[in-house]
Amino acid sequence: MIRAPGHLRNIGLGLIALALSACSSTGPAPVTSRTTGKAGTPPAAAKSAVARPQPIMPSSTGWYTVRRGDTLYAIAFANSLDHRDVARWNQIESVDRILVGQELRLTPPPGAVEVQPLDDDPKPSARPLMEPTLLRSPQAVLLPYSEANWAQVTSAAAVTPAVKPPPAAAPSVAVVSPPVPATAASGATVSTWLWPAEGTLAGRFGAAGGKGIDIVGARNTPVIAAASGKVVYSGSGLRGYGKLLIVKHAGEFLSAYAHNESILVKEGDSVTAGQHIALMGDSDSARVELHFEIRRYGKPLDPLVYLPERS
Repeated sequence: MIRAPGHLRNIGLGLIALALSACSSTGPAPVTSRTTGKAGTPPAAAKSAVARPQPIMPSSTGWYTVRRGDTLYAIAFANSLDHRDVARWNQIESVDRILVGQELRLTPPPGAVEVQPLDDDPKPSARPLMEPTLLRSPQAVLLPYSEANWAQVTSAAAVTPAVKPPPAAAPSVAVVSPPVPATAASGATVSTWLWPAEGTLAGRFGAAGGKGIDIVGARNTPVIAAASGKVVYSGSGLRGYGKLLIVKHAGEFLSAYAHNESILVKEGDSVTAGQHIALMGDSDSARVELHFEIRRYGKPLDPLVYLPERS
């Protein structure tokens, strides 16, 4: 048997190893992205593609473009407007139907006649008449008693024909409407408000609480509906409010519950006074608290004027 020289044998073994490695590699080598940190973390470009939409902010131009997840109540709330005004200015028939991409006017159109609530109108005051009162002669004359005057009065009464009552109308079918429930009356409003949560009052209206009050408490403290109504917004689309609930009540009142840890109801739900609707948290807040607001016709009111006194 003839053996190859040592250097030729080594070259042959190297060629065989290269051939085997080429056969075992059937695809491209894995590529590691330098933009990722931990395994499975998307690059910055992917993060921006799935970033949350910008929250609703007060408009500085008088216009707002509707985005996915917006509601008319939330847009009006962010701009301290009455949702009915925004609907009227934009000829929206249903406050529950707005379209993504729709441009909403947040100011009255030119020549629009503003309708103010009756209780906000100034009380009428008396004004002097521009013309003197027209005096008329009396229709009756007071005569002194005498036989002649008595005879004259009684004879005139006998001559004057008696006025006959009009003939009775033919009977007709009476239509009886069902009674209107008290809650559906036009003058219905909220008569009693409840404190929305247990805790310490830490921010008052117009001060640290801004447009409402702040109640500091423990995480997951129950948040209750301050009055019966309907949930018209549930989400985190308003800057500075975190996870927010807005409930519509009778008398055009709204109540708002912000910075929740979690929300227990959804838009369209009817809630009763005292019902658990959320849990207190610190979403978009530096501390665990409930920010609570009461608004009427879109305007913030001092909740302490409406809430009962606490010991």
